[in-house]
Amino acid sequence: MGTDTEPYVRLASLRELHQVVARLNHARGMADTLQTIANGAVEVLGFELAAVNLVRTDGDLLVAAVAGSEDAEAALAGRTGSRQAWERRLSMGEDWEGLRFIPYTEGWVLDDDDVPQWHTTGPAPRYPDEWHPMDRLFAPMHASDGELLAVLALDRPRNGRRPGPWGREALALYASQAAIAVSNARLRANMQRALIRLEREKQALRASEESFRQAFEYAPSGMAIVEIGGEDHGRLMRVNDALSRLLGRPAPVLCRYSFADLVHPEDTAVLLRTSPDGGRAELRLARRDGSYCWVSLRNSVVADTGGPFLLTHVEDIEDRKRHELALAHRASHDALTGLPNRAELRTRLDARICDRPEFDPTGDGYDGHEHVWEPDAPYGDGKGLAVLFCDLDGFKGINDRHGHQAGDEVLKEVARRLQRLVRERDTVARLGGDEFVVLADGLGPADASDLAVRLRNAIIPPIRTEGGRTVRVGASFGIGWAACGMTTEQILESADQRMYIEKRSRHQGGNRRRAS
Repeated sequence: MGTDTEPYVRLASLRELHQVVARLNHARGMADTLQTIANGAVEVLGFELAAVNLVRTDGDLLVAAVAGSEDAEAALAGRTGSRQAWERRLSMGEDWEGLRFIPYTEGWVLDDDDVPQWHTTGPAPRYPDEWHPMDRLFAPMHASDGELLAVLALDRPRNGRRPGPWGREALALYASQAAIAVSNARLRANMQRALIRLEREKQALRASEESFRQAFEYAPSGMAIVEIGGEDHGRLMRVNDALSRLLGRPAPVLCRYSFADLVHPEDTAVLLRTSPDGGRAELRLARRDGSYCWVSLRNSVVADTGGPFLLTHVEDIEDRKRHELALAHRASHDALTGLPNRAELRTRLDARICDRPEFDPTGDGYDGHEHVWEPDAPYGDGKGLAVLFCDLDGFKGINDRHGHQAGDEVLKEVARRLQRLVRERDTVARLGGDEFVVLADGLGPADASDLAVRLRNAIIPPIRTEGGRTVRVGASFGIGWAACGMTTEQILESADQRMYIEKRSRHQGGNRRRAS
């Protein structure tokens, strides 16, 4: 399968998006954050021009960052547009699930408003989704309470087309992460100002402490003061209401714990590797009901007259993690059947095999890898990782006679029947078309043959489609074996060839029976 297919393109886009989001998390201040947002839109989202319009305290929007064109930056940077004009823009055109697209046929009425813009005229589009120079695309960025923080304006997609569903989804995800970065930059700026006041205004210590308390207590994200050193090192000395709500525990109860007591067991190593001063980590913390939520921790050491303490910012990233996992699942699974796709199958096979055909675990260089042999190998125990390649018989006829919708229903039902018969640890994948592969570890040749028979018998019974038709398909299975020293292509090709031998043998046998 080529690396330009949709799952690979989505995975590559997702990786690039994650890298840009990581840079957002490391931006030092508001200006750096806004410029990183504009640069990321140009680098990853496929647009030649991007501008971030930041909401000022008076409500108007300032062009605070421009990327993609020095001329556009010179023309736009530092200019403002009225809130009224922006609200008009964000209420026009088409709503793309949080994005706002204004086609050139409607946007002409905006030519003379006071919003800075660089659009030029051009000929009518040659095809429906061609980008016109007067098209406008905006990605509003909102705080968690719905407040408008900024608007990302984009122009000139490199492919010359209006974004499709995947491009819109990626842009919406990027805008949501950018909004979090702007909120965090604003929060960090407020916290830094409070801390600076504490340092510089020693004579007004009580006022500074109150300012810090306000910023701490009413911060929209979780905040905790953690003890450094002493017998209670790491204990939560003080938490704000946002952290109490996030973890479902009252502040007095939370202050009995440390983050080490609350972290998911699988994330303990991540927490231990996080530096007290400037350290960042994404991990899971336990809620009161026993569930876990994904958070981002950011530490900073704060000097105090009573001794230094650790100020930890705890940001809820549950929605972002859920979205990332959903995107990753869609990129690695077949959209029709929900089964792992070819790319995911390759990944799982690659995780089980190495490039050494023979390996002595008592020799030098043993790295803990569980070597995989074919059942009849000298080092084996008669069992191995079976690869059952399945090709449906008669499927094309169903597509030809009843249409692709009926064919899709057959594929989904076959996927369900295969999954019901395998163990939870086994893998059922769809390669595409009417080809499936089953990975089953710990089987001998007789076990694999028996599994193939049971799978074939499960597929043969009639399948009733939603249109009321009853159809049948058969199945041919080829059994191959995965082994270290082989490539995934060799493994799948071996099973595929055995499937065709079996299919040809059964076909010839059927012809002989009919001839007799």
